[in-house]
Amino acid sequence: MSTRTIPVSCNLDCSGGCPLLARVEDGRITAIANNPVGGPTMYGCEKGRQMARAIYAPDRIKGPLLRTGPRGSGEFQETSWPQALDHVAERLSGIKARYGNEAILRLGGTGSVRGALHNTKSLPLRFLNMFGGHTETVGSYSMGAASFAVPYVLGDSPAGVDIDTLQFSNLIVLWGANIADTRSGCATEARIREARSRGVEVIVIDPRRSRSVKSLGTQWIPVLPGMDTALMLAVLHVLLEEALVDRTFLQRYSVGFDELEQYVLGDADGEAKTPQWAESVCGTPAGTIVQFARQYGRAHPTALIPGLSIQRTIGGEEASRIAIALQVATGNLGVLGGTSGSPIWNRLPGPRMGRIEIPANPVQDTVPQYCWPDVILNGKGGGYPADIKAVYNVGGNWLIQGSDIAKNMRAFAQVEFSVCHDSMLTPTARHCDVILPTTTFLERDDIVFADGGNYVLFSNQAVSPMPGAKNDYDIFCELAERLGFLPDFSEGKSAEEWLEGFVADSEVPDDKAFKSTGIHLGADQLRVGLSDFVSDPHAYPLSTPSGRVEISSAAYAETGFPAIPEWRAFPTTERHPLRLITPHPKYQVHSQYNNIPWFREQEDQVLWMHPDDAANRGIENGAQVTVSSPEGRMRIGARVTEDIMPGVVCLLEGVWPSLDQDGTDTAGAANVLTSTEPTLPSYNSRTHSVLVEVARMMA
Repeated sequence: MSTRTIPVSCNLDCSGGCPLLARVEDGRITAIANNPVGGPTMYGCEKGRQMARAIYAPDRIKGPLLRTGPRGSGEFQETSWPQALDHVAERLSGIKARYGNEAILRLGGTGSVRGALHNTKSLPLRFLNMFGGHTETVGSYSMGAASFAVPYVLGDSPAGVDIDTLQFSNLIVLWGANIADTRSGCATEARIREARSRGVEVIVIDPRRSRSVKSLGTQWIPVLPGMDTALMLAVLHVLLEEALVDRTFLQRYSVGFDELEQYVLGDADGEAKTPQWAESVCGTPAGTIVQFARQYGRAHPTALIPGLSIQRTIGGEEASRIAIALQVATGNLGVLGGTSGSPIWNRLPGPRMGRIEIPANPVQDTVPQYCWPDVILNGKGGGYPADIKAVYNVGGNWLIQGSDIAKNMRAFAQVEFSVCHDSMLTPTARHCDVILPTTTFLERDDIVFADGGNYVLFSNQAVSPMPGAKNDYDIFCELAERLGFLPDFSEGKSAEEWLEGFVADSEVPDDKAFKSTGIHLGADQLRVGLSDFVSDPHAYPLSTPSGRVEISSAAYAETGFPAIPEWRAFPTTERHPLRLITPHPKYQVHSQYNNIPWFREQEDQVLWMHPDDAANRGIENGAQVTVSSPEGRMRIGARVTEDIMPGVVCLLEGVWPSLDQDGTDTAGAANVLTSTEPTLPSYNSRTHSVLVEVARMMA
């Protein structure tokens, strides 16, 4: 028997960046484990360690498919690669000739998003831009509101920290950050667990008692979804009233705090943002707010780590801005053991490493990513810049990961042509005209970037590609050849030659050692973003207009929203009195592998309800219920539990839908219930601002 152990790393949209080892026996992967070279704090999760189940899944696509039945029917015929690629090239050329390049919309990007070469965002951008361009989406489902708002406050300087700096924190606040499930960095969970073991308080602020509350936290503070800004304002009110604000720090490093102070104290609008006021708004008891604010104001340094959930709401932009203001007000920005208050993903650059370049898009018009189905359905008549006729989707399950599944299905049905690269027959693939089967990260070499950590990974090809599958790079090369721009696209390089060039243009000193260990660590693992600015704000100013942190931003006010972060109401209605949250599952990367039994069966897909809400509706634990929103309806089992706030229900995202004849989902696909109406001014995701009603199903 031939046995090898090969360094690999997931290239999935999970924010992990984990060094792993694949055990290969006689050409087949038999186990995946942590790579000890990463040390005791860098370890993978079950999603990566069980990846072989996805490679050898019975429903891997075995060859290119052409649709023969209605979109969504799953009726396809297998064809040869030459025929499939000829068909795609012909249809793309026809769309371009009849309507122009702006009629092509790019979707995808989450299948493998951290690769230097095999990247499901970079490769289609390079291909389509060289083809003459396309209509591009802007923003992101993940952190669109924060990415929009934070530069108004901090400019474009990297504002994160290396996660190892948590060893110097005296308080850690996970605000809407469920690290135990979402990872948010390979070593984040381990470092928080280590801090708690040495007596550091870890406070988790979340509408539900998540795994992070149970396994990492020392305190749980519940807050209604979308009301985080109100809670932060009340915390700031206590800090002001009890002289726990570092005014020297504020004066030296920021502008506009006086305006925010007037708003918090009620001088600006006549309503003081007291803990009593916040209790009525966000559901957090006033006494809890006071206790937390005192603890937060007196501990130093404090690492406030906002999860992406708090900015996926109506007004998520303001939650991102006020979190930074809190860290500045308490002197925790740019100091060892502190954080800037910017989102967990807003980290620091990794080691210098080459990656495939993306040329400029000849088509200048862009559309909000969150509104992509509206763009297709309404086009120029709806105020969008183009009438979309074709969709090119690489590694994305947009039909169910985008909000409002019913609308997404209508959008896919309307386009003239759609093509999908994927390894599985996802719901999105079922609605496409051509499916081109792709490899997974274990079937190819690539360089993988960590999400914010000061290291880079080499993920070696562990096994040969499954018969019929191709790398995305090779697919695009063959299409580029048919369309006449292969020399420009490939630059005459194979995938191996691209990777060799990236390493040559990097700080990695030894290519062989890099491949054999699977990891290169940067020299400094204790970097603190904006520390140079804090050391000397005159020598190292921010790129904001003032050169300092702009707690009040005149530029932001030009968007039509207040210059300071203000709370925005999102009240429930009589018809839909409950607030729905749709957090990430622990054992899937969004919707990836929901079709594979082992991954799907690790967590029950049920609706969490508080006992008070259940009793008011005559619902018992385990009962079948209907959940309805203005966008859709589903039937699902209920879990009655104290682990969620009254007034809030919870349903994990990522489930592939199963719709009956009247459009009711019976699988628990959360985006049946969500809306494509975005949060403004960023035009981004608000999937935690969803109102629903729940009723017991009658026998």
